[in-house]
Amino acid sequence: MPTHELKHLISDAPRVMVVDGSKLVRKLISDVLQRELPDVEVVGCASIEEAREALAAGPVHLVTTSLALPDGDGLALARSVRDAAGQAYVPVIVVSADAQQHLEQRRFNEYVTDYFDKALGHEALAAFIRGYVQPEPMPGATVLYVEDSRVVAEATKRMLERHDLHVVHVLTAEDAFSLLTAESLGRTVRRIDLVLTDVTLKGELNGRDVVERVRIDFGYGKRRLPVLVMTGDSNPHNQSALLQAGANDLVQKPIEERLLVTKVLFQLRLARLSQPAVVL
Repeated sequence: MPTHELKHLISDAPRVMVVDGSKLVRKLISDVLQRELPDVEVVGCASIEEAREALAAGPVHLVTTSLALPDGDGLALARSVRDAAGQAYVPVIVVSADAQQHLEQRRFNEYVTDYFDKALGHEALAAFIRGYVQPEPMPGATVLYVEDSRVVAEATKRMLERHDLHVVHVLTAEDAFSLLTAESLGRTVRRIDLVLTDVTLKGELNGRDVVERVRIDFGYGKRRLPVLVMTGDSNPHNQSALLQAGANDLVQKPIEERLLVTKVLFQLRLARLSQPAVVL
């Protein structure tokens, strides 16, 4: 696949990397994953060096790593995963005995997606991983959708509504800001859980402006209000600019339903993890 193309977040045959210094732990996790996800390919690595070699050999869909590794720590590995993944967002799960402390103190950085409490066992870890590579529906979540073409909007809205998502469609960035302002003042019935915007919009403001206003003017972080940007521009510099402006992820046009819904559900799940009532 050319490097400028966005890679699918999940696959029917997900490739999961398990990094742990213990051969026994790697085997236990691998056995449970293969039972839970029959088409999974598990790549076991004993160190950061082995993991980097595996990443260079091909993309992975998710990485689990212990916090302590023979040649470094899981946080260093997480950064290597981000560097290798390019535009694809690869969840990195740190398996730790101090997971609850990490969660309570919000020790998520830009490289680590989540922490999992190893005391819960390998069966629970497999179920947890499955929630990432094969996201479950999140009925009732509200998506604020900004698209100036009514025809495109209707088709995309149907894709999302088929998965029990509530979609509020607006034609302009200004309309989106009005709704966000009303919500911030407590004047809306529904909480907006995610913003989906086309990069090209009629009027003075575009999708990048939407991202920047959400992040700067409204002060919403990526977990409080995820923003996905739909773009037909395959220029890697333009894609990077959108991500640097604060977009959580990009969705390549023409829109493919499975990819769109997967990315929406994944970002909604991450957002839920940041809420106080997190239970692993």
